[in-house]
Amino acid sequence: MLSVAVVGGLHADARRQAVGRLLADVPGAVALHHDLATAAKGTVVRTVRDRTGIVSAGEAPLVNDCACCALREDLVPELERLAADGVTRLAVVELWDSVEPKAMAEVVASAGLRLTGVITAVDPALVLPYLGNGDDLADAGLAAAATDQRTIADTFARQLEYAPVLALADSAEADDEDRALLAQLHPTARRIAIDPTEPGPSPVTPSPLATAALAGFDVESAAAAQHPACALLPAEADECGVTTLVWHRSRPFHPERLYAALEDLACAAARSRGRFWLADRPDTLLHWDAAGGALCVESAGPWMASLPDAAWDLEPPVRRAAAALDWHPEHGDCCQHLVFTSPGLDRDGLELLLESCLLTDTEYAAGRTAWKRLPPAFDTLLEV
Repeated sequence: MLSVAVVGGLHADARRQAVGRLLADVPGAVALHHDLATAAKGTVVRTVRDRTGIVSAGEAPLVNDCACCALREDLVPELERLAADGVTRLAVVELWDSVEPKAMAEVVASAGLRLTGVITAVDPALVLPYLGNGDDLADAGLAAAATDQRTIADTFARQLEYAPVLALADSAEADDEDRALLAQLHPTARRIAIDPTEPGPSPVTPSPLATAALAGFDVESAAAAQHPACALLPAEADECGVTTLVWHRSRPFHPERLYAALEDLACAAARSRGRFWLADRPDTLLHWDAAGGALCVESAGPWMASLPDAAWDLEPPVRRAAAALDWHPEHGDCCQHLVFTSPGLDRDGLELLLESCLLTDTEYAAGRTAWKRLPPAFDTLLEV
């Protein structure tokens, strides 16, 4: 039965190294790649290659002027064709630069194909430069559609944090700080070094990367691990000049004071994310997602404490478990849970700034009815 592994990442050289390693390591493996750079001409170029070179090539027309949509439409039939040939053991879906693995993994799984691995290829020396790059993908020629408004930083952050396996390119420029940053950004990931000098496949001892590509992958668990309500956020750490601050409080933010501090908070760390509680929206769980100096704030639905008891059984077990871990006798799972990771993090200054944005004792004691009357400073960001 055909296995499918998705390999993505904005670090193109590292991605090609990882795919080449898999083709060399797994007998009967092919790589399927859609080049979205040709979208301006109205088509997406598809190639299929094995360890010896290109096996076939073709074009797929754009769908609604969207190159990424064309990829989705063309990917499954190609994988089904490979599954039917009875020869291909592993299809490596090598994503184009800015395509995110979450979307493609879900496309593969929803088609009933056997998704066995999701890998993001990374050059450790480029992690900080990419996280700090707030340029739009469109300006860098990396947009997947005319309406693509993502940045390099936020796209790279999602690529990095979704995959349970990181394939690390051999990089002479990478140092201990780079490796510490990578480890703190995604501490649960399995990190596998790509060694281009390794010998070919061995039936006795498969390579670590090949083993990871065939190990299995659960798209529902992966999505839950990224959902703001139950995300597996990094833990406290301090190593090689890189610090991760986990800030957890059980009091809501004052909307105006937090809004005034947003620019400083967004720029305080290379990467920050989590969930937060706003006094004038006490029932709404809000998502915090910042990279490259830019912050995205979105509603992620209600806190569990705001739901009627009958609705709890409708929520996934992982969501209920996450709420139980944060549970407070007075206000349930409503809380601040933000994580900031960066080299040279000003931990003390960041904590002081965050604390200053919380409700004061007097404001907190006034209660939820009073909180809801506070100025709605976030209406524009939340498009209300």
